Amino acid sequence: MPDHVNHQVTDAVTQVNVKVVAEAPAMAMGSLYQTASHSTGLMFTNAVNAQQQLNMVAQAATMQGVIQMYSIDTVSDAIAIARMLQASGDT
Repeated sequence: MPDHVNHQVTDAVTQVNVKVVAEAPAMAMGSLYQTASHSTGLMFTNAVNAQQQLNMVAQAATMQGVIQMYSIDTVSDAIAIARMLQASGDT
């Protein structure tokens, strides 16, 4: 007793297999494009974060410079007063 499969069943299975095989390159390219887009998004996110960090460092350095510029007179005054006190203590 030979086993015969209905031709409609074999045609349906064959069509499904052909469909899956035919869609595989498109699915692979879609996955590749999604991965590339995600990586590019992460790259830009990291670039923005680095710029923000460098901006904070630049602002801190600028403030240190301004503080030092404003403290020059105070330091020179303190040195002058110390010299005056040393001179008055020597006499």
